[in-house]
Amino acid sequence: MELKYKQASKETRLAMAEIAENPSLGEKENSYSIETESKIIAATGHRHAKIVNSGNAAILTTMNAIEGPILIPDQGGWHGFKQIAKFLNKEVIKIKTDLGLITEESLENINIKEIMAKSQYKEPAIFLTSFAGYTAEQNMETISNWSLENNVLVVEDASGAITDNERKLANKKYSDIIIGSTSSPKVINVGDGGFISTNKQEIFEKSRLILKICKPNNITYKGIFTEIDHSSDNLKKTIESTMYMKNNLDNVVHEDKRGTNVIIAKRDPSTLLRNLKIKFNVGGKSIITICPNYNRLNIKGIAIEIKNLDPTSLTKENLDEMIEIIKLYQ
Repeated sequence: MELKYKQASKETRLAMAEIAENPSLGEKENSYSIETESKIIAATGHRHAKIVNSGNAAILTTMNAIEGPILIPDQGGWHGFKQIAKFLNKEVIKIKTDLGLITEESLENINIKEIMAKSQYKEPAIFLTSFAGYTAEQNMETISNWSLENNVLVVEDASGAITDNERKLANKKYSDIIIGSTSSPKVINVGDGGFISTNKQEIFEKSRLILKICKPNNITYKGIFTEIDHSSDNLKKTIESTMYMKNNLDNVVHEDKRGTNVIIAKRDPSTLLRNLKIKFNVGGKSIITICPNYNRLNIKGIAIEIKNLDPTSLTKENLDEMIEIIKLYQ
């Protein structure tokens, strides 16, 4: 079994190398920014987009422009939400979830009237990831409807879901602001960079200085511009491969939900982790995360990060062998 860590397409690597070797190609101001931002807009459906130098820069830019408190899931999110909110001195309110999933019950338990009154009726925002812990897609329609009724912004971190071909995720229909990272091993897999997409132009105006500081280089612009054309097919293959593994393993969390990793509940995750790390050699890199982990789930277990694998490795033969190895050590 040969497993390869995810990398940008050959076309993207060549395009980025061309800019690196010939800086004069990108000397003209905005030479690649407008066309790259246009592709993000086409993917999300929003009217405005900005490229920044990292996913955390996208969070910082967005969160800085929000005046009300920040609501985040109690697990299955991204630790950058908490860290950046603390840096900006924002109030953080945790939403009780069903193993990362924000449900109707989760939303009903939010005392939005109290939150609004405490914040002097400044508009709060929910920050969440498209896939809870990368393992189960959020019901963005339900979250969007509740947020619309209660004047709450929805900020979706779509690092793992941009260009979703089912349009359930990373879609302006459900999210006021869509942010993401384009570093490795994300869906738009460039090595660095990030994006912000929204209809709310004021987000960029309120964070103009941050945007100036967090501006990417033309190599990143060119990489995103090229790699996004491959993202939808790669994401589809990753989701299908993850579902295939979920359907053939025991003790899987959210086994019926679309996702890009497989989280297996296990009382002794450390032993399973050690055994699988030996068997799953990915050029010295890891495709296994131990839980509990806020970025995954707060249960004992391990996450098999299918999203970290190059699409060329996601063959039925490789998946079947991985399944057999996991079963052997479960």
